[in-house]
Amino acid sequence: MNIYFALTILICLSAGFSYINQKFLKLPFVIGLFFLSTVLSLLVISSKLWMDIPIDEIKKYIEFANIDQIILNVLLGFLLFAGSLHTNWSNLKEQIKPIAIFALGGVLLSTIIVAILFYGLSLAFNLHINFIYCLIFGSLISPTDPIAVLGILKKAKVPKKTEYTIVGESLFNDGVGVVVYISLLDSLSNGTFSFAHFGILFVKEAVGGILMGFGLGYLLYLLMKSVDHYETEILLTIAFVMAGYSFCNYLHLSGALSMVVMGLMVGNYKVNISMSDITQEYINKFWELLDVILNAILFIIIAFVIIVIDFNFTYLAIGILSVILVLVSRLVVVYLPHLVFPKLLKLTSKEARIIGWGGLRGGLSLALALSLPTSETKNLLLIATYFCVLFSIIIQGLTIERVAKS
Repeated sequence: MNIYFALTILICLSAGFSYINQKFLKLPFVIGLFFLSTVLSLLVISSKLWMDIPIDEIKKYIEFANIDQIILNVLLGFLLFAGSLHTNWSNLKEQIKPIAIFALGGVLLSTIIVAILFYGLSLAFNLHINFIYCLIFGSLISPTDPIAVLGILKKAKVPKKTEYTIVGESLFNDGVGVVVYISLLDSLSNGTFSFAHFGILFVKEAVGGILMGFGLGYLLYLLMKSVDHYETEILLTIAFVMAGYSFCNYLHLSGALSMVVMGLMVGNYKVNISMSDITQEYINKFWELLDVILNAILFIIIAFVIIVIDFNFTYLAIGILSVILVLVSRLVVVYLPHLVFPKLLKLTSKEARIIGWGGLRGGLSLALALSLPTSETKNLLLIATYFCVLFSIIIQGLTIERVAKS
């Protein structure tokens, strides 16, 4: 299967599922596409029972597609830039304290809590997993996914203050989670875990990525300010996202954090100087449309992951129970600082409840799980991750509006 044919299938499925959703289901965009894609995946898996479909060949195509690389190396940079480009920095700045606490301390605390609980859960099923794998699972499942969050909150009618906190957290903890994951994975490959080595890698990836984002954003600002031609300026944004994200990965800096910072700068830093009104309109519409198309492709791709998973009863049970572990971790991460530092966060109980339930997981977590070295433990972590993402998008995504109104 060549790239063009695969892309044709994804676009056709995106268009078809989007039409069915808008015409009949009327679910939020990303939830509708993920739900329909999951149904299609289940039909493909079960088809061997009632019709002759080359399920093994389909599975090989999906495995050969390297879904994790598509998400991490192609889609993620574009989606993070598009999401931050349309985010108002003034609104985020008002909630910078809770955003910083949840995005940094929250991810680290959640990683540890999930790791301990998952390790205990595996022992309860008589599975002896290296604790470093439990920490890796905690790091990949702890970040709230900005792609899922941004797509769902638009329809959920969440109070603005709470929405800004959730969006800001998801934009930044995504990059923090990737940095923690990479640092832990590097420790796994070295055979030993060192706090000093972990700390150095973490600082290099995170701080380096943020600084690179500022540098790229300012350079892009200077270039866009020097011309007034919206076609050229759109091309410049595309080039900076593609080249900048790749360059960060090459230097082992956080491309995710870099794209978030660059997007915030392009969308907020002296916009009236760098872009004319016409250019602003075209850039916003272009990236909004691209965001929708890539979101559609992403959520169809991650639903197809279920086809390549090898299930067994024990792993299935652990996967289902993992959802509870992640929810418990999320509640601790939100309510612990809320109760200990109430004046710092300045959150009401209702806001804390919405933020706790609004921590959605998505394609990033699955991509990280898929990128793990091949092993039996990887299959277990992939199943657990898939169930957490499935519950998060379908159940939490559909009920977040009800929680906001309660």
